[in-house]
Amino acid sequence: MKNKIMLITYADSMGSNLHDLTEVLNRYFKHAIGSVHILPFFPSSGDRGFAPMTYREVDPAFGDWKDVERLAGDYDLMFDYMINHISAKSEYYQDFLKHKDASIYHDLFIRYQDFWENGAPTQEQVDAIYKRKPKAPSVTAHFADGTAEEVWCTFDEEQIDINCQSETARSFIRENLEELCRHGATMIRLDAFAYATKRAGTSCFFIEPEVWELLSMTDEILKPQHVELLPEIHEHYTMQKKIEEKDYYVYDFALPMLLLNALYYGKADYLKHWLTICPRKQFTTLDTHDGIGVVDVKDLLPDDEIERTKEDIFQYGANVKKVYNTAKYNNLDIYQVNCSYYSALGDDDRAYLIARAVQFFAPGIPQVYYVGLLAGKNDLQLLEETKVGRNINRHYYTLQEIEQEVKRPVVEQLLKLMEFRNTYPAFDGTFEIKETAAECLHIIRRSGEVVAELQVDFKRRVMQIDYMDEKDCSMHSLPIEV
Repeated sequence: MKNKIMLITYADSMGSNLHDLTEVLNRYFKHAIGSVHILPFFPSSGDRGFAPMTYREVDPAFGDWKDVERLAGDYDLMFDYMINHISAKSEYYQDFLKHKDASIYHDLFIRYQDFWENGAPTQEQVDAIYKRKPKAPSVTAHFADGTAEEVWCTFDEEQIDINCQSETARSFIRENLEELCRHGATMIRLDAFAYATKRAGTSCFFIEPEVWELLSMTDEILKPQHVELLPEIHEHYTMQKKIEEKDYYVYDFALPMLLLNALYYGKADYLKHWLTICPRKQFTTLDTHDGIGVVDVKDLLPDDEIERTKEDIFQYGANVKKVYNTAKYNNLDIYQVNCSYYSALGDDDRAYLIARAVQFFAPGIPQVYYVGLLAGKNDLQLLEETKVGRNINRHYYTLQEIEQEVKRPVVEQLLKLMEFRNTYPAFDGTFEIKETAAECLHIIRRSGEVVAELQVDFKRRVMQIDYMDEKDCSMHSLPIEV
């Protein structure tokens, strides 16, 4: 994977399909983007693609494999693989419902009667499970013969959990991953992988050693194809550190809240501490297709600072309300806040560019979500039309909108920052933080003789970027103005 900025986007979020996406990237962002994470583009029955029915084809609404491969000719591509679950509408689950024990997929799913000692969990066992529901994570499977039983379902009822320990599942995983590799993947994002390790009497989340066996099995499938693995997990930062110790890439989901905290209150101590200890083999984020992570900064911010920052998103942010994170908007996720990052900073151009500059100077490969690429505001119209909280940060940009958005000064300056990050060689070298006052941050990136420096005063919300001219070794300032 190139050490250049990765765009995160749906297939139909910048234009209507993959063909439009390719045209948009090549026209406006070719020098700002080095790779693309295309969020799930397979036929799906829910969760904006995260309930895949098959990995053998592209959703016809987006195009076909030729469109994907065309994009792969210009950019490194990352695809999602939902190792924990498959669609309830998939041929696999439907065959199970039709034929039950006679189905060739009868052990592809986690049947409560087989998993729990007495066919069902005790209340104590339910309480121990790390879950996103206030009840046991299951759904009732109604079979064609008139019988019914419970099967494991961690997320939405359209997402039926896979029994990753079974031989059927292992063949299923191999077949799907090899299919994705054939169509131009440079990296596979292993979605919700920590939920795929389950053992009765435990949290059924990131269970060791099973989690390492799962990652090793997946990696062994991808390595001969020269495809890398990115395990996705939202949890305590020590889990990311554990994954890094096994030499896998990880996500930095802590940076978004730490930067909001620094920009809201004019102090950077917590941010500087994290930048000092954070994994180096990582992808950095400020925004994704989900919300702004809260659980990821546990013990990196004191509990009162986490609560303060989360609450002040609703005070300092633009057009964001607590009600968007409630059942009224089909969202009870206490681990995230639904808001675009630009709006979380009050639609403030200067604060937003400072946040991006820190991200680009931080260790790791930066990811920029498509709404963030265009400094997008909260989409209240889509939110109200769908009553889905996360849609506040999932705007559908038309080609005409993009043509206008790229002319905004904040977007022009952001693209200048991105092109600098992608082309200046100092970012392939070392990372250093200089000691400064609490309200300031001074980062030095160096490779050989070339050097780039970022200095930020969070209290005054000003920054300066200096870099060495590779020809005459003189220092220059990168003009970022709004």
